[in-house]
Amino acid sequence: VQLQASGGGLVQAGGSLRLSCAASGLTFSRYIMTWFRQAPGKEREFVAAIRRSGDGTVSSDSVEGRFTIARDNAKNTIYLQMNSLKPEDTAVYYCALLKLGTLWRYSYYSNPQRADSWGQGTQVTVSS
Repeated sequence: VQLQASGGGLVQAGGSLRLSCAASGLTFSRYIMTWFRQAPGKEREFVAAIRRSGDGTVSSDSVEGRFTIARDNAKNTIYLQMNSLKPEDTAVYYCALLKLGTLWRYSYYSNPQRADSWGQGTQVTVSS
């Protein structure tokens, strides 16, 4: 299994970025997919998750209303559209697929220990 994240960069506060994460070597539609992020000196933090078929999404309170997760199962890819970016969004963003059988419950999909595979991370820097 390989996850390849891309789309990070440097943007001014209030700007937008779109992250992508392409998966290979798996039956993509069987997995709940997630985005996490990690800022320097902080723990890895849940950002968003999407159900296997894409018919349900959830975001953390810190990004709700600004970030949107989506997936295209035909392309084995998930996306994170990030709008109204703030300096506190600066972090390395990681996509992850969760272990098969993970329940669609916050305590499960928000837990990084439920991840079965991680992308390499893409840096997002928001300047004030």
